[in-house]
Amino acid sequence: MDELFINPRHGTPGMVVLPEGGFRRARAEITAWPGYAPTPLRALRPGLWWKDESARFGLRSFKALGGAYAVLRCMQAELARRGVKGAVGGAALEAGEHAAEARRITVACATDGNHGRSVAWGARRFGARCVIFVHHGVSQGRRDAISAFGAEIREVRGTYDDSVREAQRVAAAEGWHVISDTSYPGYTEPPREVMQGYRLMAEEALAQMPAPPTHAFVPGGVGGVAAAGAVQLRHAAPGCRLVVAEPDRAACLLASARAGAPTTVEGELDTVMAGLACGEPSLLAWQELERACFAFMAVPDAGVPGAMRRLKAQGVEAGESAVAGLLALEAALARPDWSAALGLGPESRVLCFGTEGATDETLYRELTTP
Repeated sequence: MDELFINPRHGTPGMVVLPEGGFRRARAEITAWPGYAPTPLRALRPGLWWKDESARFGLRSFKALGGAYAVLRCMQAELARRGVKGAVGGAALEAGEHAAEARRITVACATDGNHGRSVAWGARRFGARCVIFVHHGVSQGRRDAISAFGAEIREVRGTYDDSVREAQRVAAAEGWHVISDTSYPGYTEPPREVMQGYRLMAEEALAQMPAPPTHAFVPGGVGGVAAAGAVQLRHAAPGCRLVVAEPDRAACLLASARAGAPTTVEGELDTVMAGLACGEPSLLAWQELERACFAFMAVPDAGVPGAMRRLKAQGVEAGESAVAGLLALEAALARPDWSAALGLGPESRVLCFGTEGATDETLYRELTTP
């Protein structure tokens, strides 16, 4: 069922979650990677733009910007700890410098699919070993995409959140490095680096807009990409109203907003929007979103195939998780009271973040074939 919650804490002061120096460092590194180019911003209709992440670095997801960069930052810190002299850049590691030391580093994470693919890609590029933890709901196509980069796959019983805990447990026992896109008490730095990478997508989109957006709709999940977008919007489009969209079966950010504190959503989290099947918000992301997000919305799975097909008819490849924001926008426009609450009108300029393409091609064909 569609649901809208206007955030009563919107605009209140808060801590700096993503310092500007960290973003400048992330931007300089990522934009120097082979194959980097800004992804397209597509005009779907007057007043509505779609940031198309379906071809990002060949991984078909914005997450290519975060996990791989955090792998590099982790390896730089670990190599320095092991006595490697001087600054070690991504290009040097890709060229095989310090390969023997790099091979002794193991990175690990839990994933619904796209983040693990980025971490595995980064590990292969920079020379580390990689272990990815998945729950039973991660499709075979997404597992195969991760394995293609040489990562070991381990399945965990339960949900995504269970796989996060298992990855942390095993990594602590083995001396591995967790590269998670969600943060929790005592674990914040790799997720911070991940979000700094994500900010590049938002910076690109805002530079590509003909005028600053009045509204931005972004998928939820644990909140990392929404928080990254919020920071960029505050700098480049300070009046823009950010709306976070989640599956109604996994709306942990909306639940947190209602409770006024990070809140866990229990249950199977069985949504077709697999990349958003998260029951626990990221601590860092929540610290940003609790004050920066204007509204939280939940949308049902039923609208996902239709939205994907409509985008496909316009020449836009969008995966299941990418359409959450578009579904939320359509739900708001269908109700005058919701449109009024969000300030949506004929002069609105709306930016939707299309966060993934066909990251599971078999499922994409099934969902987009009438």
